[in-house]
Amino acid sequence: MILLETSNKIWEEPLRERFNSGPEHLLIKLADFDGVTYQIATPESKTQLVISMAMGCYDECQRYGADAILQREYGSLLVSTPEPGFAVTLKIDLEQLPATPEAKEQLVQQVAHLKRNALAAPFESAFVAQCEGRTTDLMAVHYRDAEAIYCQAQADRVTVIFSTVFKEETDRIFGKVFLQEFVDARRQPAIQNAPQVLYSAREPPLEIRGQPRLVDDENVGYVTFVLFPRHYATPQARNEAIGRLQLFRDYLHYHIKASKAYMHSRMRARVDQSLKVLNRAKPEQPGANKEKKTASGKTFRRM
Repeated sequence: MILLETSNKIWEEPLRERFNSGPEHLLIKLADFDGVTYQIATPESKTQLVISMAMGCYDECQRYGADAILQREYGSLLVSTPEPGFAVTLKIDLEQLPATPEAKEQLVQQVAHLKRNALAAPFESAFVAQCEGRTTDLMAVHYRDAEAIYCQAQADRVTVIFSTVFKEETDRIFGKVFLQEFVDARRQPAIQNAPQVLYSAREPPLEIRGQPRLVDDENVGYVTFVLFPRHYATPQARNEAIGRLQLFRDYLHYHIKASKAYMHSRMRARVDQSLKVLNRAKPEQPGANKEKKTASGKTFRRM
């Protein structure tokens, strides 16, 4: 079992290599969770690194302040007009990189969090509103086909709801067991202050009933997180909460697949053991012309 990280590890290495080596022409296309794709290229000059991200739900994130967040995080690196076919574009001048290795690594991490920062908009909007004593309308981000994140600031809490689709019957069973552990684990004294987790199968929670694009199918489940001010009161707690919430769906389905793979390996091992037992218990065929060995080590064949 692992915890996934909020940054994109796949393209951290190309960025490090480009920041620490001589300029050269480059064109790399990468994929991320939730249908997000990236392109790292030098279309005009070898010293101008252009990083673009295509994100299907960015239009929805823009309504909740994504542009302001990206401007705050990237400043002059953010290009006002993205490359064709992309939602966001950053441009880095390789001749004006930070001087120290630590500062370069900080820039790598900052760029690798591009998707995280764009998708943080509804969460930040809800957290800030609740801390200021305001409520918000329900904010929906359809970040995957037939799946969405719903976020709303209420008088004393922030509610985050995930809709998720289990494509296989076994995934639905594993998911139900796994999500029930989230509910039961909160009873332990050590984590009683964790956010409340609720799970419902097929039937959407009251907060989102009547919303467009809801899928009425037995393979759809809804997970609700109820966060209180202690979960996002400080900037550090807020950033950690946003990162973990964003990765919840990927975390859930990753561990479902890992659990299935583990059970399949155990089943194969058990079958191999059973076959060995059956082979040892197989009776000899009558009249079989088989070579045997005496106590002294000599061999003979019974006719």
